[in-house]
Amino acid sequence: MNATRHLLQHQRQPMIRFLGKRSTPSKVDHTPHAHPASPTHSLPDSFASYRQKAQQHGPLNQTTQFSTGRIGGTPGASLGPVEPGKGNFFDRSELPDRFRRLGWTQAEIEAVESGGASAYA
Repeated sequence: MNATRHLLQHQRQPMIRFLGKRSTPSKVDHTPHAHPASPTHSLPDSFASYRQKAQQHGPLNQTTQFSTGRIGGTPGASLGPVEPGKGNFFDRSELPDRFRRLGWTQAEIEAVESGGASAYA
């Protein structure tokens, strides 16, 4: 058929059009500067001074008598009790009954096992 020949005659034309020639700026300022949304609007003096004040799951500069500077250098008992605070729960099964998961009904089990088809049959 001539349909293929007709399709091959038309070149694909992209829908997006670029204005002007591609060019990179001749001068780019790569000097570090504070982020516009930073609270202090200033850069730290050095990485060491930044690290003294930084927080990541607790202070980074925290040292104890057990600390060796490695992960696991501090025993877990020195971190304090592992009890949840008032109003906090570690597991959903510790919540009051009104917040616990409901059991599956037989109709729901059949709907899941049949892929949902039995719900509409």
